[in-house]
Amino acid sequence: MDKGFDWNRMRAFLATAEAGSLSAAARQLGQTQPTLGRQVTALEEELGIALFERTARSMTLTDAGRDLLAAAQAMGSAADRITLLAQGRAHALDGTIRITASDMMSAYVLPETLLKLRDLAPRLRVDVIASNDIRDILKREADIAIRHVRPEQPDLIARRIGDATACLYASKGYLEARGLPEDIPALVDHDFISMGDDARYLEEMQRRGIPITEANLCAGSTSGITIWELVRKGFGLFPMSRDIGRRFDDVVPVLAEDTNLSFPVWLVTHRDLHTSRRIRLVFDLLAEMLSRK
Repeated sequence: MDKGFDWNRMRAFLATAEAGSLSAAARQLGQTQPTLGRQVTALEEELGIALFERTARSMTLTDAGRDLLAAAQAMGSAADRITLLAQGRAHALDGTIRITASDMMSAYVLPETLLKLRDLAPRLRVDVIASNDIRDILKREADIAIRHVRPEQPDLIARRIGDATACLYASKGYLEARGLPEDIPALVDHDFISMGDDARYLEEMQRRGIPITEANLCAGSTSGITIWELVRKGFGLFPMSRDIGRRFDDVVPVLAEDTNLSFPVWLVTHRDLHTSRRIRLVFDLLAEMLSRK
């Protein structure tokens, strides 16, 4: 943009694109609908392109508008972060944000990240819901979810923020008693711990090249923390994020260079909630922080 660029016009465009109408965007920004409409029109005239197809009740993005939206969202997120930092501790965000993640991530990964978030927004309360169920977002039981599978529901917005590297782990005591497997085929002689549905777990392990069967499963649980304690007590092997595994000195990685157990990390929110400045800002901050791990 040239030196005459007006951020208010871009903010008006962004709010209208995300809200779907001038009236909803005006309520969100605390402006009158005519004022907002003039700002959007002025931006279109400045750029020399039509950004919306207008109907009596809604505003639909044109192809040019969709191209501009991603850039506008990035600018909006950057502006929000700058504003948050500039306002300082006395004027930081407040209210409550509910974040859901697996129990393992909730216990061993999120606290460090949330502590950094607290430095930026000390008046913001964060409630952590340890759960593996994506439906908590659809039921509005949480504002933001961290998941390892991309949700398919159209009402959810998901952003892939990276991949967590993982490998098999076993306790030192287990390996002293059973021996360290020398290669992948040797895993068939070892005990494994299952998570959730046995058939689905075995299918995923076999897809990753680990040739185990139901006969290898010696224990199981739907709780990641419970499984991890079973691993530490010597029940058998289980795949775990290296970021978590390296925090414990009583377990060791097994065939770490021979297995590909990495999994994606998705940040998820409800489409309606993403129009909230507070939730969008925390969503972007979490994405930035977790992607550095």
